Amino acid sequence: MTIRHMRIFKTVCACDCNTTKAAEVLNMTQPAVSLAIKELENYYGTILFDRIGKRLKITESGKEFLEYAIHISTLFDEMEKKMKNWDTQGILKIGASITIGSQFLPSYEKAFNARHGGTEIHVVIEPSEKLEQRLLTNDIDFALIEGIAHSPALVARTYMEDHLVTICPIHGILEGKETITIDEFKAQNFLLREKGSGTRDTFDRVTEEAGFVVTPSWEAMSTTALVNAVIAGLGIAVLPYRMVQHPVKSGLVRVLHTEGLSFQRSFNIIYHRQKHLSSAAKAFIDLCCNYEFDYPLPSYNGLN
Repeated sequence: MTIRHMRIFKTVCACDCNTTKAAEVLNMTQPAVSLAIKELENYYGTILFDRIGKRLKITESGKEFLEYAIHISTLFDEMEKKMKNWDTQGILKIGASITIGSQFLPSYEKAFNARHGGTEIHVVIEPSEKLEQRLLTNDIDFALIEGIAHSPALVARTYMEDHLVTICPIHGILEGKETITIDEFKAQNFLLREKGSGTRDTFDRVTEEAGFVVTPSWEAMSTTALVNAVIAGLGIAVLPYRMVQHPVKSGLVRVLHTEGLSFQRSFNIIYHRQKHLSSAAKAFIDLCCNYEFDYPLPSYNGLN
């Protein structure tokens, strides 16, 4: 059993227990991936995946092994990085959800660089769901997301409060209304962010708690697309207030309130509970947590 076996196992788990997808990620053949899994099972004398039809399903012993594999491979990667780059500056790998990445992270990094100019920062901006997977496979050090972490292997630290607002067209059937009932809200065409995003998670949580589920007519990763669809009169959208301030203030759309619904949420910094955070990572996290006290929040004019 080698570190290679652990990495193959982790990748299969990260690819929804699909050996074909894992083989593509690892640039291996599917039989080679399957053989590595079988070698692990033979070595430990336990079944790591149940074979149900043509699909794999991780077993309880497989889940236990995954925790060890993440911990051991993380330590190995950290040793490799430190030994190979002993005399060079460190690298900080940060993930951010789309809203935070487009609206806040540039200011965070600028402030951090002013204090810690020797740290090289690599950033990836993706939906929260994908960032969680990157943390579980140790591809990034930590991530800033909207909403909560779903994996029990991750630690979440709240660092900012936020809220979503409903925006609607200036003209149309809702013209003149500032507040509507939940029944009126449910009757609208919804233009929403994609599943897996922090914004959509917040929306779904609030509506499910209110006793209903929405099927949107539009789903998009782009806030610009959703705002333009609202301007065109295609429906209403529920989006972060900070990202729609400009079109609201410009009179392109307007904010609509719904009785009994509040889309409050938190921004969280998440990382693997077994991850050793470097001093640079801890410094960046502390900067984010204290940013509103140390710096004025930036004013945003654009969308993503």
